[in-house]
Amino acid sequence: MDNPTPLNLNWHSCSNTQVGYVRSVNEDALLDAREQNLWVVADGMGGHSYGDQASKAIIDQLVGFHSQQDLQENINDLKQRLQAAHDQCRSHSKDQLMGSTVAAFFVHDPYCIFLWAGDSRVYRYRNHELQQMTQDHSLVQGLVSIGELQKEDMDKHPSSHIITRAVGVHTDLDLELRHDQIQPGDRYLVCSDGLYKDVTESEIHERLGSATVEESLDKLVNLALERGGSDNITAIVVQAENAAH
Repeated sequence: MDNPTPLNLNWHSCSNTQVGYVRSVNEDALLDAREQNLWVVADGMGGHSYGDQASKAIIDQLVGFHSQQDLQENINDLKQRLQAAHDQCRSHSKDQLMGSTVAAFFVHDPYCIFLWAGDSRVYRYRNHELQQMTQDHSLVQGLVSIGELQKEDMDKHPSSHIITRAVGVHTDLDLELRHDQIQPGDRYLVCSDGLYKDVTESEIHERLGSATVEESLDKLVNLALERGGSDNITAIVVQAENAAH
């Protein structure tokens, strides 16, 4: 990455997590750390409360993150904290599944970093267009990538629940990282699958373009609940605003 001029933007965010109407425990967790330009969603998996322990381990590690001047130092720090959460899950699981997806959105002006494992997602709304910035680590996404399944059929596939990467599940933690340059007015959605599995991409597009981040968040979460709230629902909406706003 080169060193373009910082944009000196203000960041505005809001977040919400709901247990939904079917699950008895909320195994999702989130971090809305605007002062560190870091937003994270983790979606736990595993019985006997291991799922919520796994997602909590991720957030507990990341809540102590403090942004530094050097971008690579920040990336290394985030990776080390997720590795610590991974190791904690592996040591506490007693040979049972104790894992969690993670999607982290970090801003290092004028760049933003997406760091993830699993099928929690980050979307970007820019100039009235919606783009998914992360790619699911899942069996069905793999089938889409090789042309054996259409994207619109992913949620209907009998193996749609199989995740191929996560924190705490496999021996080694395999994170994916992507970067992008920010533009003023960009709006981002960080969410668990409990949101997007009940809300179509066109509906996300429409609601993410609402007047304020608060309205966007409320409309998205409320729609997922109206659709039955079949899973835990977690979402964070983040916007880049010119400093004059």
